[in-house]
Amino acid sequence: MMLPSYDPNDNEGGIKLLEDLTMNACQIQNQVLEEILSANADTEYLKGFLEGKLDKESFKNNVPIVNYEEIKSYIERIANGEPSDIISAEPITELLTSSGTSGGRPKIMPSTAKDLDRKTFFYNLLVPVMNKYVDDLDQGKGMYLLFIKPEIETPSSLMARPVLTSYYKSINFRSRTFNRYNVYTSPDDTILCPDSKQSMYCQLLCGLVQRDEVLRVGAVFASAFLRAIKFLEDHWKELCTNIRTGQVSDWITNTDCRNAVSLFLSKPNSELADLIDFEFSGISWEGIIKRLWPRTKYIEVIVTGSMAQYIPTLEFYSGGLPLVSTMYASSECYFGINFKPLSKPSDVSYTLIPNMAYFEFLPVEKNHEETSISDSLCNGVSDHNCMPKGEDKEKIETVDLVDVKLGHYYELLVTTYTGLYRYRVGDILMVTGFHNNAPQFRFLYRQNVVLSIDTDKTNEEDLLNAVTQASAHLEPLGFLLTEYTSYADTSEIPGHYVLFWELKMREKSKMPELDPILMEKCCSTIEESLDSVYRRCRRKDNSIGALEIRVVKHGTFDALMDFCVSQGSSVNQYKTPRCIKSEQALKILDSRVVGRFFSQNLPFWEPLNMA
Repeated sequence: MMLPSYDPNDNEGGIKLLEDLTMNACQIQNQVLEEILSANADTEYLKGFLEGKLDKESFKNNVPIVNYEEIKSYIERIANGEPSDIISAEPITELLTSSGTSGGRPKIMPSTAKDLDRKTFFYNLLVPVMNKYVDDLDQGKGMYLLFIKPEIETPSSLMARPVLTSYYKSINFRSRTFNRYNVYTSPDDTILCPDSKQSMYCQLLCGLVQRDEVLRVGAVFASAFLRAIKFLEDHWKELCTNIRTGQVSDWITNTDCRNAVSLFLSKPNSELADLIDFEFSGISWEGIIKRLWPRTKYIEVIVTGSMAQYIPTLEFYSGGLPLVSTMYASSECYFGINFKPLSKPSDVSYTLIPNMAYFEFLPVEKNHEETSISDSLCNGVSDHNCMPKGEDKEKIETVDLVDVKLGHYYELLVTTYTGLYRYRVGDILMVTGFHNNAPQFRFLYRQNVVLSIDTDKTNEEDLLNAVTQASAHLEPLGFLLTEYTSYADTSEIPGHYVLFWELKMREKSKMPELDPILMEKCCSTIEESLDSVYRRCRRKDNSIGALEIRVVKHGTFDALMDFCVSQGSSVNQYKTPRCIKSEQALKILDSRVVGRFFSQNLPFWEPLNMA
């Protein structure tokens, strides 16, 4: 679909465009599907299902609903050198690596040159929304911390990289039309620095030097922003020295970074250094963001989904600043915009933009026979066990974008311009309202994910596999792992995975003292068994701390079950939750810990060869 021409500096025009898009959502969705099918009818994938029939009914009746495993071979064929027209009439220009992984390999999503234009259009739509709610954003800059991640060259010479790395390295980003929303304190060369530590240092240094111009601060994810705060805690004295002397530290060896920083750090500034030194030297860092950048109007970070666990820590540092989640997007597609950006994190809803892709929805409902109050208490997600309605998921009729119902739950499917057809994104959403004819959704959770600290997403199956491999170390000594659960501990930065293990002896004998070296080996084995995104975050990005196993005394998981039953759960329906989010449940587990052990080694990680 031709993207409407739009000047992001024209607020009135931007609001009108959003009104038109949402008012005409039905017509636009039908047009999007028609264009995707007519353009790609002769691809190997679609030709096999549609046999020349390009109407919506034939599409829904004949093209299957798929997950990644079912289309992976097509995408990998392109990565290995076969032509794009396996799935897309438009040339695939790069592959986007997803953070949602399984089995140690990243998912790779097809992308095209025009897709970058679509993302740029989407980013520009954020501008009139923010300007509607926040005044005078053109009177300063954003201290927005942006980073690139490792990329892989596939056998076809296509690059495979994370979606944000793709955007920041694109001509669309580097030659962007500057508007009120995308003027950053970070020079592009600091964002594009491949060394994440040098990049972080230089971006924070530029942000501090330009503190009087900063009107908003943030990063893409809450976890990344808090990592920057931790980085400040570790490096503030050195940053002050750089500002005081007007010279950047010698260990910043990236030439582009040094040159970019020198434009702002051109002379000594002892007054600013003293001011920053004073703020950092206080007895508490509470409200440090507002104190360091006093003109800041809000913190922009994604705090929905698994990132909600960081809200209390952000509020501690923020000094009362609003937490703003502007957009809902993934490697597969950019989906929606938060039309009320100053709403509380718990109230955030996203309006899906109808010209981004063709959207369908699988109705889901609570599986009342399996879901119990204990799921709510122990998992902290009241609708954690949502299941597609009906017995045969493949025969379920999907719901179009404009036909979803208020208060209902859905799994999102997407058909993109880039070669994905009826693809299950894996997100469970709830309809909270409508803007004109476009529905608004609250993101509930990513299906099957039980643990997440940063961009890692560990599902129940991968956790079980890792625990099984680790517990094998104990079996020769007569130990049995009888129960386990986990939680993401974000009380410190970086956060880390915690596993609670209850052990017993195979023979009726007293539990011997646990060997710390052996238990540390169990911790390391779990980390080695988790996927590449976890291992990258742990080893290269330093955004996840060492995994911890807490061994609990015999009977602990019985006490956990007793607690859940006392709150109304049925004994017959109770299942040990594999992730705990209830504070009361965590207290029960922590009060019975008899040993704590941490991984002593960084897990193996290197950029994966996609061959």
